[in-house]
Amino acid sequence: MSVYIGNHLSSSGGFLAMGKAAMALGADTFAFFTRNPRGGAAKEIVPEDAEALIKLMKENSFGVLVAHAPYTMNVCAAKEDIREFSRNMLKEDMARMEYLPGNYYNFHPGAHVGQGSDVAIPLIADAVNNALTEDVHTTILLETMAGKGSEVGRTFEEIRAIIDRVELKDKIGVCLDTCHIWDGGYDIVGNLDGVMREFDDVIGLDRLKAVHINDSKNEFNTHKDRHELIGKGFIGEDALKAVVRHPALQGKPFILETPNDDEGYALEIKTIRSWMV
Repeated sequence: MSVYIGNHLSSSGGFLAMGKAAMALGADTFAFFTRNPRGGAAKEIVPEDAEALIKLMKENSFGVLVAHAPYTMNVCAAKEDIREFSRNMLKEDMARMEYLPGNYYNFHPGAHVGQGSDVAIPLIADAVNNALTEDVHTTILLETMAGKGSEVGRTFEEIRAIIDRVELKDKIGVCLDTCHIWDGGYDIVGNLDGVMREFDDVIGLDRLKAVHINDSKNEFNTHKDRHELIGKGFIGEDALKAVVRHPALQGKPFILETPNDDEGYALEIKTIRSWMV
């Protein structure tokens, strides 16, 4: 029984610095924003820095990394200028990810802002199709969402509807966020096996590539999306332990997005490793 475990790291020091920071926390994977998470500016990539991280990961048996798009990206926005800005950002990020080939790029499907999911879903798929080519060595992951506001991707059916419209099926997958699906109405506390079966029936477990492992500050089905420390929220340690140990999720990268500092992340990583014994 084994999964890879890590957390979100600052990319300010570059790629190799993130790898070393992950190791200092006891991690063997990590997540990072491809550019300013609240803006859109992206640092210039130093190829030698990316190569140094790849070397460190191979030497230390890292799992797949889970890069994250900025929160400002909304490829199904109602305003055309925001939509176009987001589409370009997604395409540019695919080019930037080529410096770290073979990893994942996770993004929030977007908010339809009153247009409705039926309008938003084709826009999301079209943006993915615009960004993916046969030459891309990155798998794009659609993140399961809590359903806050006009978020698209709260239900497995909405995620599946996007995937159905993606042309390069071998380059699309899903990142399951435990806080989001709990807040979104999937009872991973009382019926984890049932939720996993439903995911398999609707999307297919072969599409589930990564997990955001978070507790929730909210009660079930509240659609609020507020992360909590592991074991301190309404999901609880027992349920999260069952997620980590679930047979369908072995070998996957698990990313912590809890409200934590380095010391806290190191403790949570150690705790999760203890669950796999």
